[in-house]
Amino acid sequence: MKQEEFNRQLCGFLKASPTPFHAVANMATQLTAAGFSRLTDGEAWSIVPGGRYYLTRNDSSIVAFICGRESLPGQGMRMVGAHTDSPCLMVKPAPEIHSQGLFQLGVQVYGGALLNPWFDRDLSLAGRVSYLDGDSRLRVALVDFRDAIATVPSLAIHLDRDANKNREVNPQTAIVPVLCQVEEGETLDFRDLLQRRLTQEQSGISVAKILDYELSFYDTQAPSLIGLRSEFIASARLDNLLSCFTGLQAMLQADGVVSNLLICNDHEEVGSVSTSGAHGPLLASVLNRLAGDNAAYAALAEQSLMISADNAHAIHPNFADRHDENHGPQLNRGPVIKVNASQRYATNSETSGLFRLLAGQENVPVQSFVVRSDMACGSTIGPITAGGTGIRTLDIGVPTFGMHSIRELAGSRDAWDLCRILRRFYDYAGPLSAS
Repeated sequence: MKQEEFNRQLCGFLKASPTPFHAVANMATQLTAAGFSRLTDGEAWSIVPGGRYYLTRNDSSIVAFICGRESLPGQGMRMVGAHTDSPCLMVKPAPEIHSQGLFQLGVQVYGGALLNPWFDRDLSLAGRVSYLDGDSRLRVALVDFRDAIATVPSLAIHLDRDANKNREVNPQTAIVPVLCQVEEGETLDFRDLLQRRLTQEQSGISVAKILDYELSFYDTQAPSLIGLRSEFIASARLDNLLSCFTGLQAMLQADGVVSNLLICNDHEEVGSVSTSGAHGPLLASVLNRLAGDNAAYAALAEQSLMISADNAHAIHPNFADRHDENHGPQLNRGPVIKVNASQRYATNSETSGLFRLLAGQENVPVQSFVVRSDMACGSTIGPITAGGTGIRTLDIGVPTFGMHSIRELAGSRDAWDLCRILRRFYDYAGPLSAS
């Protein structure tokens, strides 16, 4: 696959994955098409050398792994981790608001969203729905309205003369999406609207009653390559579906000689504490089943390595002073190794050394990110994974502008370069630690 085709497929994946549920469904489809067998937690596993497998948790997290033909999981695994969720606006359980002749839906903010860019966008709605079918059986299904059905109008500057100096966004009152006009005395029930949409979208099913939902608004503007030389990718959810897609493509291209694994967790943006988050038991339970007992698990952990892939902050030309002067990653200048002395990132000199070795073998440049010493540092699933599994880990990512905005920006070469490194990592038969 060439870079142009890679980016075309990346844009297609981003567009088709407005929620973690859709992202996992799309990844599962690609894995199945590539010959991976689906596993479930409640069944006995029969893992054979050369076998390819995957399982999901909560429909929003996924683990895929290859049992090496010449190196079984107990002899160490090459692992890549990412997360499927992104900051967004999620619909409340009782969302209906009728105000000033308009129908609106109340929302709650998921994650550390940059709220100002949500104004004046063409928004749609997608997610997972629980319902009763015609036989009164509990069912779940994904739904995606696809069309632009809502917007959050800005307040005109004439009514807020200080808007360009100091406009605060109240998440309770200022970002309530408008869906339609209503006649005097008319009331709309969101569950009725959702029932009609689900019946329309899922042809052949009977929807007797909507029980509940996890739905989020998203920007309908499609991902695209932009810039005079098409050197940028602009899209929603680059953080962190870009890493999910990149890790998946690297795994699909792996030769399968050694054992490797990809995990994409949900709920990273809200702390990872859930059944499907990195603080949950998903990864450890898979590794324990592959190992067989505590002693074998200890050996597996000692001989394995995790690359936590999550986007990094590129140095912004208009705000360069927000970066350490020697650690400002640039777009299209290679993946970024993220380092933090307080272990907000899990990187150490040994794990980063291996990454630099692999990058050099692919002739891909590598950059470093260290947050300014007078600013707080974010974190990733890297330290959570390292602390929970005992597996050596490093944190990397592609440089990005506008992280946590409704539309982010990355370099059109960086994801492709990262994929090349991760593919070499998955095929790397050498030792994962220094001798």
